[in-house]
Amino acid sequence: MAGQASSDSSMQALTYSIFVSLSVLCLIFQYWAHRTRSNTTVGNNPQFIKFQRGYFAVYLVAMFADWLQGPYLYKLYSYYGFQEQQIAVLYVFGFASSVLFGAWTPIAAGQFGRKKLCIFFTVTYSVSCLLKLSSSYGILLVGRLVGGLATSVLFTAFEAWYIHEHLETHDFPKEWIPITFQKASMWNGFLAVFAGVTTNIFSEWMGLGPVAPYMMAVPFLIFVGVIISTHWNENYAAHSIKFGSLCYDGLRDIVTNPRIFLIGSIEALFESVVYIIIFLWTPVLEPGHPSLGLVFSCFMVCILLGQAVFQVAVARRVAVTQILLAIVGIALVAVLSLVYSTHPRYRHLNLSLSSLLLFQFCVGVYFPAMSILRLRVIPEIHRYAIMNWFRLPLNLISCTVLMMLHEVDYLHGNHLIFVVCAGLLSLMLVATYRFVRHPLTPSEIEEEEGGEGTLIMEADHIHNIF
Repeated sequence: MAGQASSDSSMQALTYSIFVSLSVLCLIFQYWAHRTRSNTTVGNNPQFIKFQRGYFAVYLVAMFADWLQGPYLYKLYSYYGFQEQQIAVLYVFGFASSVLFGAWTPIAAGQFGRKKLCIFFTVTYSVSCLLKLSSSYGILLVGRLVGGLATSVLFTAFEAWYIHEHLETHDFPKEWIPITFQKASMWNGFLAVFAGVTTNIFSEWMGLGPVAPYMMAVPFLIFVGVIISTHWNENYAAHSIKFGSLCYDGLRDIVTNPRIFLIGSIEALFESVVYIIIFLWTPVLEPGHPSLGLVFSCFMVCILLGQAVFQVAVARRVAVTQILLAIVGIALVAVLSLVYSTHPRYRHLNLSLSSLLLFQFCVGVYFPAMSILRLRVIPEIHRYAIMNWFRLPLNLISCTVLMMLHEVDYLHGNHLIFVVCAGLLSLMLVATYRFVRHPLTPSEIEEEEGGEGTLIMEADHIHNIF
């Protein structure tokens, strides 16, 4: 028992030291990245800044409420006595719900009103949090479905409301929209780190248990609902969307354009691995009894660090495709290390933690790189439909692999799952190499030579996965 306590204390001490070290390094690179940004005076209009801050006061609080629910989800289900296979099914329900409703919510927001749908988010997400008070498996499944619906609204209706108000109500320049999303993404990343520390304090230091973060989120959601209902205007889509025609056009673009097909393949392969690792990180590290909230914060710091490194690299005119190719190789090394560290004969928790941190750094570089490549390759008129098609193989892969934990015949442990992840990343490496070698279109050549271009960070998308 003394040896076990010493091992747990060592793991926790290591986590604290890693968190402090990574935070310092991240702040250095964030400052460096900030110095490399151009056009810092763009968007300094006082009315725009006031409108922007009003949006942040609502959106960032909603995001913080959502971040609070990330670190202890697996732990909560384990605390209720469910086995890993049962927990995998709960995760799959959440993923499937998010995909199913994700295609519907943008259309619903435009037709029924984006303000109404944002208020609907606060209600449904509060219900999802409260349902986690129950230890009934059926009720928890319903909670995952409701939570998936809520997050699909969070990542569509809020952004759509802002864009409409920005352009139609206030008539601000379209070029200022990325400024707001970049700032939101930066603050969103810092809030994610703070959320991990906060949940660690209440769940572990104060001994309130893994359900505490979900109860903490409810007051923030209520606050968001009140502010939206009293301060936001209602807005609707200017015209109805023909969903069937849009989906057909998106599928046609994927099939006929090799670069769009390769972008979709890269996204499906990499992000399915991200989904799987989000499920696996807790059971992999749990034998060392780490501070889960603090580990989560370390992950978020690594993602922020990756974003800052990407900005610095782009500012130094490193090609985005070359950055993506390099980061895929590093991610593959990280997963291969997890294959080794999770082997029953060579279990090594410290190596597992280091490998997971390295992978999260890769995630931080990957998402802004893919954001730029999608803007260059995917036609704007069909982007919504194409992105929805991309989500199908992504979720099919991740759900299939997670369900391997549910089927007893295929139950070979986490080690085999990481072997599968290594195979997926190997395929992604091939797809990325083919994408890099594929001839660019004239417009892509112009943007590649133009340097940074339009950079929209995707910490929000990272959060959607978590």
